[in-house]
Amino acid sequence: MQAVLLEEFGEPLNVTNVERPTVNPDGVVVEVECCGVCRSDWHTWQGDWDWLDSRPTLPHVLGHEPCGTVVETGDEVTSRSVGDDVVIPFNLACGECLACRNGYENRCENRIDLGFSDEAPGAFAEEVHVPRADINTTLLPDVISATAAASIGCRFMTAYRAMAHRAGLGQGETVVVHGLGGVGLSTVQIAQALGCQVIGVDLTNEKLDRAEDIGADITVNAADVDDPAAEVRAITNGGADVAVDALGISETCRNALSSLDTGGRHIQIGLTSNAEGGTVPLPVDQIVTGELELYGSYGLQPSKYSELLDLVTTGKLDPGALVSDTIDIHDIPGTMEAMTEYNTIGIPVCTEFSE
Repeated sequence: MQAVLLEEFGEPLNVTNVERPTVNPDGVVVEVECCGVCRSDWHTWQGDWDWLDSRPTLPHVLGHEPCGTVVETGDEVTSRSVGDDVVIPFNLACGECLACRNGYENRCENRIDLGFSDEAPGAFAEEVHVPRADINTTLLPDVISATAAASIGCRFMTAYRAMAHRAGLGQGETVVVHGLGGVGLSTVQIAQALGCQVIGVDLTNEKLDRAEDIGADITVNAADVDDPAAEVRAITNGGADVAVDALGISETCRNALSSLDTGGRHIQIGLTSNAEGGTVPLPVDQIVTGELELYGSYGLQPSKYSELLDLVTTGKLDPGALVSDTIDIHDIPGTMEAMTEYNTIGIPVCTEFSE
């Protein structure tokens, strides 16, 4: 089958033929209908995250935002059948550890990350294997298109947990989102849907325009002001209630923190790249004297997927509005290269995998 194969970190990606996956007793094989192309794929391609012990052994198939149709099931699978249309989270849980039993499968002690871990080759391919399928697949409602579903599997569901579960948003609060890539735009839409005033901050007018299209009340071009955080504080008459770093570089992290009012909450979604190496200097005295709260947010529990899908089904959330391009598997390497210069807007989705 065709797949996008990472053979050397930072070197050009190739579309090549690889062996089709074989099913484990607890898993399913899914024929991929759509798969989002995410900046996290770019990080893995660049060889980031060795400080998280998260570099796959090469060669490795990338891709972690798939949806598709079950074409084979393992003998131990009880809740999925051939022909089921499913959506798949990137953070694959074991279902048995203490974190899983307590409802925090995204913190699973035995977590496998689809497309990032040796145990779970990714979904930039015609087919993908999903282990522990009873836990790690969710039936896709008929009213949600596959293209929209492919935008849910990492960025949208990560933003949903960050806003709905970690930030504890209150009606009418002000949320500022620094970095308007796929996860940043997802955060804008979800925060707006939860009744908040939303400010988007980025360096690119096209991304700022897209943020306004999907619900941002105000946008700030960080290239046009001396101090983006000060601009946010002026707009909000003191600072935002919640600030989100959706990118993960030192500048956006510090700007997000400095955008907050006293007692504000900072939500860190973006992971760092090689420039930061997993560590960002923080304004500790400002955190202390302002009694700021810091939260990390990673993925979404598979058991909470139905909660998110219900909001999409009823039209309260629209992940499909974030899809910027539909591409062929042969376009994935070029799309990844464009991410080096932040030249993608919204969520590109691969919709064609055959030759």
